[in-house]
Amino acid sequence: MTTRRKIKIAALSLLGTLLLLFIVLVAHIATARPLKLDVPNIQVSRIDFSEPLDEAKKKEVCSNLRTIKGITSDSIIVKNNVVVYFHDNRYTNSQKVFDQLISKGHYNAKMFTVPRELASKPVCPAMDPGSFKYKFALAVQSVFN
Repeated sequence: MTTRRKIKIAALSLLGTLLLLFIVLVAHIATARPLKLDVPNIQVSRIDFSEPLDEAKKKEVCSNLRTIKGITSDSIIVKNNVVVYFHDNRYTNSQKVFDQLISKGHYNAKMFTVPRELASKPVCPAMDPGSFKYKFALAVQSVFN
C-alpha cells in the first residue's frame, strides 16, 4: 500500500467514527426525557453562617436540623460556613426551618435567597441560552418532539 492510500483510509476511518459519534449524540438527545420525581415536594435550601463551623458545631447543626419536621435527615450537607438541606414543602418551608434552627442553637446566620435575576430565568442558570450547546440541544429536541 502506498502512503497516500494509508492516509486516505485513516482519514475516512476518522470521518466515519466522528459521524457515528454524532449520530449517537443526536439519538441520545432525542430520546432523553426529563426525570419524573417520585417526590415533587422536596425542596433544597441553604443557610449561610457568619463564621466557619468546627466539627462540634457541624454535628450540633445537623442534629438540630434533623429534629425539625419535614427535613429529610439523610440530605444535610455542611461545608465551612454553609449548610444545605432538603425539606418537604408540604410540612415546612425554608423560613420556618431557619427560624426553628436559630431558636434551637442561637447561631449567627442568615437564610440564603436566590437573587431575582437568577430566579426569573426560564432555563437552568448553568447553561447559557446563547451558547452553541444550548441551541444545538434545543434544535435536536424540537426535531424529535
